[in-house]
Amino acid sequence: MRKLPAIATGGLLVGGALIAIGLGRGAAQTADGVPATTAASVPRPDPVPVANLTFDAAARSATTLPRLYSLLVSVDGELRAEHYFNGATAARATNIKSASKSIISTLVGIAIDRGHIKGVDEPLARFFPEYLRASPDKAAITIEDLVTMRSGLETTSNRNYGRWVQSGNWVRHVLERPMVDRPGGRMIYSTGSTHLLSAILTKATGTTTAAFARSALGDPLGISFGGWTRDPQGIYLGGNEMSMRPRDMLRVGDLYLDEGRHSGQQVVSEAWVRTSIEPRTVSRFGNREYGYGWWIRELAGRPVYYAWGYGGQFIFIVPSVRTVAVVTSVSTPGSERREHLDAVYDLIEEHVIRVAATAFPDEGS
Repeated sequence: MRKLPAIATGGLLVGGALIAIGLGRGAAQTADGVPATTAASVPRPDPVPVANLTFDAAARSATTLPRLYSLLVSVDGELRAEHYFNGATAARATNIKSASKSIISTLVGIAIDRGHIKGVDEPLARFFPEYLRASPDKAAITIEDLVTMRSGLETTSNRNYGRWVQSGNWVRHVLERPMVDRPGGRMIYSTGSTHLLSAILTKATGTTTAAFARSALGDPLGISFGGWTRDPQGIYLGGNEMSMRPRDMLRVGDLYLDEGRHSGQQVVSEAWVRTSIEPRTVSRFGNREYGYGWWIRELAGRPVYYAWGYGGQFIFIVPSVRTVAVVTSVSTPGSERREHLDAVYDLIEEHVIRVAATAFPDEGS
């Protein structure tokens, strides 16, 4: 299985993995003048066969989280752990909340691959001229601005979300928001931006976003999409209120791990996958990096790309150890929500990534 490139945060990037730089003239020495031992000279342990990996500690840790519904782990395309909690089952779909923004991004990439959309530089003027004739700044907003949350439009999320979804026309409401930054400027997290992408997919493909998702992503991967909210005009909500089963979420993660391929078929282009996980902007919430609908951070010293939804809905992709992990959780508000998120990150870091790394000791961190 091919794997996504790691994003270098230090050292030398070779073949997608960080390696130590060997000693040369003027290299570090001990007090006796003997060259210091380098990381490259330290013998690495033999790799643990993927079939022998166990994630029992992860499962035990998961049982202590009252908001957790599921934990699934695949390594090198093999399902190595699958656990359900608090009444959840494999057959039950979960509202993945804003993790669906990563699904919408994938659909945009497929639409571009197929020629429905010319590219990420396409402006909104092409799709919504009826709303933008008097707003040249808004008309110039591109698809890339939307998929990276840099439209410049005032957010429709957080305190503005209720007013938005109670409006009679969600697309128009988004486009009527004032410009609070220039297109391509700072990140302004807004589900309205992703909903515009759903409206664009509807216009560009000549079918609904849900129908396109089923034919372009569901059928090739053998996955399904459950309940999914529509706006008053019938456009499927881009970036929220989408239901998926955990195993189906895992297949999306494996698709990205294998650079857009599934069972030998190129479902979404390798170029789109690689472009999607390049940092484009930084959120003011925790200084997290963001690409094309995917979040980027480091866990256990390794780059991790992930879909993230309210309450703790996750698809984690860790290319350096060829691992995908899915977590679903209670999606309703609660005072313990933030504590739950911290516990999930700790679980993935300590009991998933570090265990998976034993199968790939030569990859380093």
